[in-house]
Amino acid sequence: MPIALVILAAGQGTRMNSDHPKVLHQIGGAPLIAHAMHSGAALEPERVIVVTGHGAAAVEKAVGVFDPEAICTRQDEQLGTGHAVLQAAPALDGFAGDVIVLYGDTPFISTDTLSRMVDARASHDIVVLGFEAADPGRYGRLMMEGDRLTRIVEAKDATPDELANPLCNSGLLAADAATLLRLLAKVETKNAAGEYYLTDVPALAAAEGLSATAITCPEAETLGINTRAELAGAEALFQAAKRAEMLDAGVTLAAPDTVHFAYDTYIGRDAVVEQNVVFGPGVTVESGATIRAFSHLEGAHVGADAIVGPYARLRPGAELGNDARIGNFVEVKAAQIGEGAKVNHLSYIGDATIGTASNIGAGTITCNYDGVMKHQTQIGARAFIGSNTMLVAPVTIGDEAMTASGSVITEDVPGEALAVARGKQINKPGLAAKLMARLRAIKAKQKGQ
Repeated sequence: MPIALVILAAGQGTRMNSDHPKVLHQIGGAPLIAHAMHSGAALEPERVIVVTGHGAAAVEKAVGVFDPEAICTRQDEQLGTGHAVLQAAPALDGFAGDVIVLYGDTPFISTDTLSRMVDARASHDIVVLGFEAADPGRYGRLMMEGDRLTRIVEAKDATPDELANPLCNSGLLAADAATLLRLLAKVETKNAAGEYYLTDVPALAAAEGLSATAITCPEAETLGINTRAELAGAEALFQAAKRAEMLDAGVTLAAPDTVHFAYDTYIGRDAVVEQNVVFGPGVTVESGATIRAFSHLEGAHVGADAIVGPYARLRPGAELGNDARIGNFVEVKAAQIGEGAKVNHLSYIGDATIGTASNIGAGTITCNYDGVMKHQTQIGARAFIGSNTMLVAPVTIGDEAMTASGSVITEDVPGEALAVARGKQINKPGLAAKLMARLRAIKAKQKGQ
């Protein structure tokens, strides 16, 4: 059965106290909406439809980054969840399959839970996801008769007896697309909020003799983000889960609670990550590599058995070959570091290619930007770049070439050549003592005034 995802992402999220749409606040380096999309992607949906509203242009741009084929449709007036789903109707035209309704601010729904909802659809017309809450207060309640869901009651509309029911509504729902849209067209606004509730669908289905049911999941999966405090709590839950995943995968974490991961971080088995390391989006670390303390990586690939840090920064486009070495206070951006190459101290390598087994001395800078454009530095295999060398790009250093310490290299250096590009040293006998005496006299005179 084909599946379409309808992800509701139109709300403003006023309790976030933010100028940004709620679904664009991040967990693990990705916006909340991306986590919802990721959960549903494993079902291989035929269509992904995102209903936007507040900050629609920004939300649609973010959606396009994570799924360029996703369809965005707008809910210009915030008239409730049922009204929001109806805005997806044009995008569902011609679709014959099931719709699963997700929420852009609910990032932890698992693929397993969504799969169970799909399985339950085989024997029921409507499937709702429920959970038992530790504090059910504000949640809608699922009213069950055996395995039949007869209706959903919003907390603000519920009687005391209905509020005593511990089974709560997550908001997620699955149904045949045609059935869902037909039932939604019957929804009215006879409720405390004066809105079109998606939660009216099970009762309308029952009135037609259709079957509705509920499956359950752990409460943690249904966590919705409405405040900064909830966002921080969700980040902590995400990090804890990611750390456990890494440990189970054979990664050594010297101090797990101090390591922060992104949603897509991949680390191979037998890699070692020391304390206070931050992984931004787009990082892959191969087996046996070591990431030393206080390093920051984003958009980077680290080869097998390579060593990074401590106090290193790998920026987007950093590609480290197997057994490469990136040391303390080194920054690498948009550069390929060859197998066994070393950049061990206090250097910046940007828009560059470093050949196999080359050694880059302390204080080396690839001067890659002229104020308008970036330029490339090419360094061959087994080259030796002396400390405090400025490589003014575009420039090429040949295989097994050397540069003298303190050189400013503005021209290509042939293979096996030594380049010396620095001013001639001149010593002035006695001048240092005379200069210091003069300066001290000036200082003494200033103090006496």
